[in-house]
Amino acid sequence: MSRIAYVDGRYLPFREAKVHVEDRGYQFADSVYEVCEVRGGRLIDKRRHMARLARSLAELRIPMPMSPRALGVILRELVARNRIGYGIVYLQISRGVARRDPAFPVPQTSPTVVATARPLNMARNEALAEKGISVVSVADNRWGRVDIKTVGLLPNVLARQTAIDQGARDAWFVDNDGNVTEAASANAWIVTRADTLVTRHADHAILRGITRGVTLDVLKAHGLTVEERGFTLAEAYAAREAFETSATQIVMPVVNIDGHTIGDGKPGPVARALRRDFHRHAEAG
Repeated sequence: MSRIAYVDGRYLPFREAKVHVEDRGYQFADSVYEVCEVRGGRLIDKRRHMARLARSLAELRIPMPMSPRALGVILRELVARNRIGYGIVYLQISRGVARRDPAFPVPQTSPTVVATARPLNMARNEALAEKGISVVSVADNRWGRVDIKTVGLLPNVLARQTAIDQGARDAWFVDNDGNVTEAASANAWIVTRADTLVTRHADHAILRGITRGVTLDVLKAHGLTVEERGFTLAEAYAAREAFETSATQIVMPVVNIDGHTIGDGKPGPVARALRRDFHRHAEAG
């Protein structure tokens, strides 16, 4: 079955889905996006994703093109038309099409709305989580408002490729103070030898991950101790466990950082439990 995409009011065959050459998302990365998990044909945590989308748009002063309810209808229709049981939907909203000029275009410019959906391989993802992944550290050279989910992701792209070139799967950014901020496309966590879970506090230096937020809810339900603060690579190397959280990975154990084996080199009990229990706390639309 051919894939279907949504572009500015039209559902189109994937190969016919196009935006204008002067769309500001293409020319300036003047655009925001969201990625939402689909499980059992249902959108996971749509309400939280729509709230973060509205915040990102407001921070960039891009008007909401339609209500969150209407956007939800579009995403659900895409899931249905593409027959997605397990996968993701991608939603991107740019400031719109205008003559190339860094200044904002006239207020009447309509935002461009694009959405796609694709299946994921659950068996492959579960097998990866059973084994765990390796990551490498890289200097955090991103702009100062990572909390806005924009499409300006070139540093993330280069970081991920650096990891792949070194035989790892992902990269963890490290700031000028020597603290881990987050992964190239996920939030980073460790479990200390004292069984305290640590993840970076939600400031402008990280994205407030939806999966991160739900994971915090799971941890509270389990009565586990959590510290939201920066942590160093030395702390990560010495950790009992490490893992990442994101909409596409849920909870992904990390078993090696910069060549240092984490714990016993296998996914630990905390990451396993969080992955198992995550969808009991997430919202299925």
